[in-house]
Amino acid sequence: MKIIFMGTPDFAVPTLKKLYDSGYEVQAVFTQPDKPKGRGYKLTPPPVKVLAQEHDTTVYQPQSLKKDGEEYVKIINDLAPDCIVVAAYGKMLPKSVLDIPRLGCVNVHGSLLPKYRGAGPIQWAVLNDEAETGITTMLMGEGMDTGDILVEKATPIGENETAAELFDRLAEMGAEVLVDTLEKLDKGEITPVKQDESLATYAPMLSKELCPIDFTKPVRTIHKQICGLSDWPCATTVLEGKRLKVYKSEIASTKPCGKPAGTVVDNSDFSVACSDGVIRFTQVQAEGSKRMDTADFLRGRHIENGTVLG
Repeated sequence: MKIIFMGTPDFAVPTLKKLYDSGYEVQAVFTQPDKPKGRGYKLTPPPVKVLAQEHDTTVYQPQSLKKDGEEYVKIINDLAPDCIVVAAYGKMLPKSVLDIPRLGCVNVHGSLLPKYRGAGPIQWAVLNDEAETGITTMLMGEGMDTGDILVEKATPIGENETAAELFDRLAEMGAEVLVDTLEKLDKGEITPVKQDESLATYAPMLSKELCPIDFTKPVRTIHKQICGLSDWPCATTVLEGKRLKVYKSEIASTKPCGKPAGTVVDNSDFSVACSDGVIRFTQVQAEGSKRMDTADFLRGRHIENGTVLG
């Protein structure tokens, strides 16, 4: 089967790797342009491009398939792929591209559609304390994540699982589900199912406005905020006048401790009072320092019980 792959970040890499490993003919890879990164603003290729070049696959990096459409539509038409596989490409495909492959354009999405359409499905599933999420493969249409469902596979979200950890797990699962989808699609063993629009929810891109921790909120809400915003943009609070990033946590107690919200109640393990319980920070990063487990963080500094955060 001839495949054109479209994807950009780390999430898409396992899917592309699985296509190579499974013997599919990857004719070309489309990914976003290289972007400046780091303190030196060095031009850095997307992870998908790196893998494609390791396999000597031709890489295209259009700014837009809509604005630069004619040139790239011709390239895709000439390649005549059986299927275009899309995983976190980050750009919409015009109808002129969607109509080319005989099996259609198949998207790998990190949620159980129609829930969590959009750019941040994994993070929002954690933020909203969902019991499970999963992978959906769908036939792409012109709308955002509105296409007919091909295959869905669910997985539970761990109590303390961060969005970053879930991201990695779903990326691997997505690769498996995608190959299963292609095999069944090629054999005519899948009947696409329309999404129920009444059940649709949306997962917009995350913003830094979500980061500050409000300790007057329930402990479970705060815990899921920390889990859902890890690794980026990361939940934050203020310790002794300086910003503290909190990457991981666990619920220490679901009973009120009698201390004002935001008060450090146990300086041996960085437990902090919330409105209805106690949250324990397990991985943090102070300003000007590196990310570390709380045990290591506390070896380097003393925090008094009664210290108020925020």
